[in-house]
Amino acid sequence: MSNTVHLVGGFDVASHARLMVESYARWTGRELLRTHGVGVDLVTSLIEAPFVLVSHGVESDPILNFGNRRALELWELSWEELTRMPSRLTAEAPSREERAALLDRVTRFGFIDNYSGVRISKTGRRFRIEQAVVWNLIDANGVYRGQAATFDRWIPCE
Repeated sequence: MSNTVHLVGGFDVASHARLMVESYARWTGRELLRTHGVGVDLVTSLIEAPFVLVSHGVESDPILNFGNRRALELWELSWEELTRMPSRLTAEAPSREERAALLDRVTRFGFIDNYSGVRISKTGRRFRIEQAVVWNLIDANGVYRGQAATFDRWIPCE
């Protein structure tokens, strides 16, 4: 992927990568990546990161607009499938109410860093994510641009 690939909502990958990294640092006081570059180097670092990273936009039914390689593998999706998918579909129907409450808490408080919940892949494979960090994406002008999540722990569900 290059920095000329555009995302849902009009963000290019490089700009969106900076938004995710800067918003994460602003809310948590930590770095999303220990070391990273700018532009394409940052994009490559996030795409190849050893953790899952996803985000969605501000639509009334938010659409995923970024997923790194780990996310694509875990949800068994292509980039094109992921960036057309409402983020609510990452969870099974019974878990969607819980997920909606989580996103509401993040909207109110800026971030949470201890979320766990069951998710489902395109093929129906269920997995539990643990200790996820979910945060609001706020640009340099203070405009809300969506939410992102990262985690590096998940276990298959029986």
